[in-house]
Amino acid sequence: MPSDMAQTVLITGGSRGIGAACVRTFAENGWNTAFTYSKSREAADRLAGETGALALRADQQDTAAVELAVAEGKARFGTIDAVVCNAGIAEQKLFQNITDADWMRMLDVNLMGTVRTIRAVLPEMLHNHKGSIVTVSSMWGECGASCESHYSASKAAIIGLSKSLAQELGPSNIRVNCIAPGVIDTDMVQVLGPEVLHDLAEQTPLGRLGTPQDIANAVQLRQSAVSHQLRVLKDCKLVRFRRQGKTVYYALDDDHVRSILSMGMDHIEE
Repeated sequence: MPSDMAQTVLITGGSRGIGAACVRTFAENGWNTAFTYSKSREAADRLAGETGALALRADQQDTAAVELAVAEGKARFGTIDAVVCNAGIAEQKLFQNITDADWMRMLDVNLMGTVRTIRAVLPEMLHNHKGSIVTVSSMWGECGASCESHYSASKAAIIGLSKSLAQELGPSNIRVNCIAPGVIDTDMVQVLGPEVLHDLAEQTPLGRLGTPQDIANAVQLRQSAVSHQLRVLKDCKLVRFRRQGKTVYYALDDDHVRSILSMGMDHIEE
């Protein structure tokens, strides 16, 4: 049952992967939670039954469908305090093989889907003079990815959009943050094959792929009060480790130091 006292979050692309982890995390933390999905009806129904979240079907390429999903979320919970723009697609193709249709679909889902969602929730946030928006980009939006130029471009655009909106909406007490995950162990990356995924994992400081829960934790943190974010940063320290003969540096709190030591990394000094 929805709580009259709890805040409400809308998560797009919430039926699988990172989105599903976000749905579970917010629901477990007492948020009224709604999420959208496009095709994965069975997975959405299971997740809604598991978490009590409200599942809403909405194609991110359909402005009317996105607006209806937002309206249904508000009708159920009364307001939408936060939104997580997570829905997206990926595709691997050589640049010369990417058609105009491929480009338009990638940008329409990843970039314009984010735009449509923010545009639908923004009037109420502006009226209430508060709100939180988290967009999900990718590290490929920062550094680019071979054979994924249209995907990388769409994710770079989300970073630019988020930076612009953070400046525009900050004076209205609306926070905008962007998460740019690395390689996350979801259905989307399985097309790369086990050998490539192993190599990518070896290139990370922790020697593993990220998990959907890793990103859900980061998203939930961004929705928390600013004072909590500052406390986390204040309690961190710069720690040096050695892993497989390499020296790596982390800004970590004590809990994360213990976690990394448990994975067999040798702590050198703080």
